[in-house]
Amino acid sequence: MGPAESRDLVRHIGDMKGEMNAIILAHNYQRDEVQDVADFVGDSLELSRKAANTDADVIIFCGVRFMAETAAIVNPKKTVLLPDISAGCPLADMIDEHKLGEWKRDYPKAKVVCYINSSAAVKAMSDVCCTSANAVEIVRQLGDEDILFIPDENLGHFVSSKSGRRMILYPGFCPTHMRLNAEMMLVAKESYPGASVMVHPECTSSVIGLADVALSTSQMLRYAKESGARSFIVGTEAGLIHRLSLENPTKSFYLASPLLICPNMKRITLAKVAECMEGWKNVIEVPVDVRAGAAKALEKMLSVN
Repeated sequence: MGPAESRDLVRHIGDMKGEMNAIILAHNYQRDEVQDVADFVGDSLELSRKAANTDADVIIFCGVRFMAETAAIVNPKKTVLLPDISAGCPLADMIDEHKLGEWKRDYPKAKVVCYINSSAAVKAMSDVCCTSANAVEIVRQLGDEDILFIPDENLGHFVSSKSGRRMILYPGFCPTHMRLNAEMMLVAKESYPGASVMVHPECTSSVIGLADVALSTSQMLRYAKESGARSFIVGTEAGLIHRLSLENPTKSFYLASPLLICPNMKRITLAKVAECMEGWKNVIEVPVDVRAGAAKALEKMLSVN
């Protein structure tokens, strides 16, 4: 797509947005041009809060399916469109309601803390949801109760170390963050000496151990802005580099590995955004009974600062 065609498409999307009374939400991992056309760009927690409070009639969600489902759960009277219906999350797919049911039977007294990277059906069977930005605080607030943390084992290890709570961890993982290993991190640190290293808590403990900080994407953005460092090694999906660079034009950001690209996040393009708006395509619907349980778990999550 050439520059002129891209500009025309951006104008067309803007015109349709006004006609539909729509808002475009995009995750920090989306393509640069998709982030640029969005009304709001953020991490899972920020996008959930934005979806819950929007006055728009239609939410165009540029992310993956569980995120669009979350928007539909917290906004049942709104229409939620996902530009590419096949944009899923391998981590979320590692657990379903049947597998969770088996784990709950094995640990009947445990509270289920469910990472937002999960289906609506799994959320509905959980006690509380969390994101990487607020998981530590949510676990701390649960007191002395047994906790089953699903589905990301790496994030669970990180939360356990920060909260001092032992938890039962489900063996799921993010394939994108798992591609970053300690050897790659050492190469990056050697290539960019003096750079501050920030990684996502979905990374392995060996990678986190080589970093200066382990943060959610929204926390990385704040850290980069407030830090006195002039250069940063970024251990999360490549899409975040765009926003980091826009918000910190005098600082340098280096991706820890070229393998840090989520193919599902990159499925969404400007053309697909326009196509779903033109035909009101890919409406995300959550069954009423599933929504009721999932909404309770999400409401608890959103109540934590």
